[in-house]
Amino acid sequence: MTPPRWSVVIPAFNEARRLPPYLDDVVAFFEGRGEPYEVIVVDDGSTDGTPGLVEARARQAPALRLLRLSRNAGKGAAVRAGMLAARGDFRLFADADGATPIAELKRLEPALAAGADVAIGSRVLADPAVSVSAQPHRVAAGRVFNWLVARLGLRGVADSQCGFKAFGARAAEDLFGRLRTTGFGFDAELLLRARAAGYRIAEVPVNWADQAGSKVGVVRHGPGMLWQIAKASWRVGRGS
Repeated sequence: MTPPRWSVVIPAFNEARRLPPYLDDVVAFFEGRGEPYEVIVVDDGSTDGTPGLVEARARQAPALRLLRLSRNAGKGAAVRAGMLAARGDFRLFADADGATPIAELKRLEPALAAGADVAIGSRVLADPAVSVSAQPHRVAAGRVFNWLVARLGLRGVADSQCGFKAFGARAAEDLFGRLRTTGFGFDAELLLRARAAGYRIAEVPVNWADQAGSKVGVVRHGPGMLWQIAKASWRVGRGS
């Protein structure tokens, strides 16, 4: 079997409503490219119909497969499992709600081709060619959160939490193999580890639109995420 050029990992927890349209978009996008690919949906212990709908679509799309976790382990744990199961030369994780269209991958690819080990989507960097649609209170809260993350050691990254990040295979296997944060704060640990290891990180503006039904909120989950990031910064600083 020809190894995939791209692996796309989509973590999903009770996403029976929001996942199907995005999953169809992802498959259609890669089918149109005419290159080997795989899509891995990691079911993070869902209690709705998420696993069944993925299995049904996989019967029509051989490049799609389901990876099930036995319990709800957290977004970081789900993405880690998918990335370590992936086989692609390049590996992207994307949120199940489709807030970032899969076509935005075309914005990350030039950065990887130019030598970046990690290319991350950004909702903060200004670019007249992209549009970011978000509620004002979420924008304000996000700016405060990113400022606090910078104080915890992740300086020079405008948007650590955008759920659209791509990696070369070597960087993915190394970084996700050492990832310890299982919750929503895992993105920051990845970037802290990438910087400590000397990987080249490129931040790229992407189109993004707020989606109804978000499972994470800065006010609701922010304190816990900051605590996760503080612990991750301490671990990375100790070289563990």
